[in-house]
Amino acid sequence: MLRLMAAACGLVGCGGEPPRAEPPARPSLVVALPLIAAAPAQPGDPPTATSRAQPAAPSASATRVPPTATAQPTDTATPTASATIAPTSTPTSTASPRSGPGGLRYPLVMAELEYGVAAHLFYIERRLPLQRAVAAGFGWIRQQIHWRDIEGPRGRYSFTELDGIVAAVQAAGLKLLLSVVRSPRFATRNGNGGMPDDPALLAAFVAELTRHYRGRVHAIEIWNEQNLAHENGGRVVLSDAGHYVELLSAAYSSIKAVDPTVFVLAGAPSSTGITDATLAIDDMAYYEAMYSYRQGMLRDCFDAQAVHPGSAANPPDTLWPVNPSQAEGWTEHPTFYFRHVENVRALMQRHGIGDHQIWITEFGWATRNTTPGFEFGNQVSFEQQAAYLVGALRRTREQYPWVGAAFVWNLNFAMLRARSGQPLHEQASYALLNADGSPRPAYQAIGDLLNRRYAGAASGHAE
Repeated sequence: MLRLMAAACGLVGCGGEPPRAEPPARPSLVVALPLIAAAPAQPGDPPTATSRAQPAAPSASATRVPPTATAQPTDTATPTASATIAPTSTPTSTASPRSGPGGLRYPLVMAELEYGVAAHLFYIERRLPLQRAVAAGFGWIRQQIHWRDIEGPRGRYSFTELDGIVAAVQAAGLKLLLSVVRSPRFATRNGNGGMPDDPALLAAFVAELTRHYRGRVHAIEIWNEQNLAHENGGRVVLSDAGHYVELLSAAYSSIKAVDPTVFVLAGAPSSTGITDATLAIDDMAYYEAMYSYRQGMLRDCFDAQAVHPGSAANPPDTLWPVNPSQAEGWTEHPTFYFRHVENVRALMQRHGIGDHQIWITEFGWATRNTTPGFEFGNQVSFEQQAAYLVGALRRTREQYPWVGAAFVWNLNFAMLRARSGQPLHEQASYALLNADGSPRPAYQAIGDLLNRRYAGAASGHAE
């Protein structure tokens, strides 16, 4: 889970993509932020994970007050304090469901909350992690893919490795969400892997992807944390949000023309309060620009909004400033908290798109690690990680009826990082499985929660 943190000594970038599971081994990707922003990953690299640009902050006292104020995005590189949008539990829209592509309901919605986990399945033995996912009670796998590794030159596709992943996930009886990132060189003016210049190029690719895996890929997320410079070719400005909506619209139409049952997700901006062209755009400002573009054009070109809420070392029921955490640092901004998803939901309702669900496509808590910028994880034990993850899942199920699916970050990155000699990398610290594939307390706790729920549902007494 790549994050960009503003430390007291200045901005540094940490984390990065998971190591190759095939030779040659990649060097460490713990590098200075300018290098991350300027140097795209090489062709063939595994997909990227979450990124985040955030400030470091001192701890705050835990004072409970009711949420009343409205969040305001900041336009400076150092975020200012912003209060919480008071969430509501039901969509503001009362209109009857519309007919969408294929005569299906628009937007597509989940009848009840479904559970998934982010995994890395490229160039590894897939049997164990998929067995673990099934045994824990997860119903979905989220796998990120690099467009540039599949298409190139234009119109020529190589699905070989992804074919194996899709087949293995299907054989395990799991649903599959693909997150599409990294343009091929022909799709951008500078070949930097950012969002493509021409929406038609992305539309053609996702149409072919959907056609090739028709009935076996159940959801497609269009880009990942597109408000980050790193995910946008090295630079990002607020007007890029409009271009993203154009890309999403083209991708939505082409996917639905092939298979209208596929959920199309609007990519999740990174939860960050920073606005700096070389780093990121404040996520609430980016959402606002997406939803406002061309009189709300986005309303008609997605099924659900993907969201990546923060966590730092903060328990899932806390939120700045209404109920701030007592953790040491990373507490004085809402983007450090899981409950920041409530702010996104309230903004959606304000824009009249409350009939669209949110999918939380990444969330988790780091534990002990040696990656600069992730020091908050050193406050979280494996047992606390387990309690926080279960608490977040319970909160989502009980208080967020507008969430259609929740994906834990992550399943097996500790196995990958251990093989590359980085057992204490931050990505490894979020994992549910140890380096040898054995369960951590979080895996066991989630398994207890989900399996009790399913057992209860079968007997008519769901937890």
